[in-house]
Amino acid sequence: MQNKVQKPLMEMRYANELAALRKHDTGAKPANWQLSPRAVRDFILGKKDPLELDGKEVTITPKYLGDDALVERSIITLAGNRGLMLVGEPGTAKTMLSELLSAAICGTSTNTVQGTAGTSEDNIKYSWNYALLLAKGPVKEALIPSPVYIGMKKGIITRFEEITRCPLEIQDSLISIMSDRVLNIPELGEDGFLFASSGFNVIATANTRDKGINEMSSALKRRFNFETVEPVRSVALESKIIREQCSGMFAANGLDIEVQDDVIDVLASTFNELRNGTSYEKAKIQKLSGVMSTAEAVSVYYQSALDGYYYGDGNVSMRSLVQNLLGAVMKENKDDLPKLKDYFNGVIKLKAERSGGLWQEFYENRNYIK
Repeated sequence: MQNKVQKPLMEMRYANELAALRKHDTGAKPANWQLSPRAVRDFILGKKDPLELDGKEVTITPKYLGDDALVERSIITLAGNRGLMLVGEPGTAKTMLSELLSAAICGTSTNTVQGTAGTSEDNIKYSWNYALLLAKGPVKEALIPSPVYIGMKKGIITRFEEITRCPLEIQDSLISIMSDRVLNIPELGEDGFLFASSGFNVIATANTRDKGINEMSSALKRRFNFETVEPVRSVALESKIIREQCSGMFAANGLDIEVQDDVIDVLASTFNELRNGTSYEKAKIQKLSGVMSTAEAVSVYYQSALDGYYYGDGNVSMRSLVQNLLGAVMKENKDDLPKLKDYFNGVIKLKAERSGGLWQEFYENRNYIK
């Protein structure tokens, strides 16, 4: 039995949709793009009418639920001569959006630099096979290309994740590449210039909580158009995202688990209120300092559903939901614990008195918050 891929690439997961869009795409395409900007937009935001592919109807599903105008601006940026910088709170789907853009534009989302404190210039530009280097000297076959090198040579998107986690001098190695669209390899002499092919560009991500780690230089900032990915404000939209994300993960892992909409609504409302510091009942809430992102909400529901699937009766218990919520709150700042207790003793208590049902069960399990 062949093992399933835990997390299929966007170009694998949505291969039929991409193929259908390519077949019916009549829009103008930037050089070396697989889809026109209009078709890229349809791929990410969805299309009302299905498309025909091999005699079957293919529905183009919405994959990014948020700011449609942000997606359109991002696509236009990548069609131009500046890179795209996606910034925002952790868990706001910056990485997912960059993957979707790359998959639609060039058919691959794997050409990626992962920014860390240990990222070096070699990880961005190129390095050497030292055995070949010693045997033959600095020849092209001894060169090991980096994601940026590959992106320039093939004319595809290079994704740079968490760029502000890299030291400033490493970030700035991109300046000349982004400006001149040429990479100089001095060791190769006159043949050491790699000129970027049409279609090359960079999508970088940075979360606003880490801005102080390695602030970007003004020179590098000017090479990018910045787009801020905001947290989800609507409880209904957040519920929809949790539902669709968890349904997809259940299916990908072969789990026969039904999504419980009423539980998701409780969770989405809780995360939304804790994130924004306000409640529907207008009760006072102390805003948490930790990240209460939609991605965390998806994780809390998924873990709670697994607990019910393997240990319970298949349903999500409020006990498990409260315990996993506590883990999400406590992972960054233990000082948020008293705030969470106050939230349960105030807002959740009020909801339980007014609505009963799941809210009452939710409130009754507050004893796990110690």
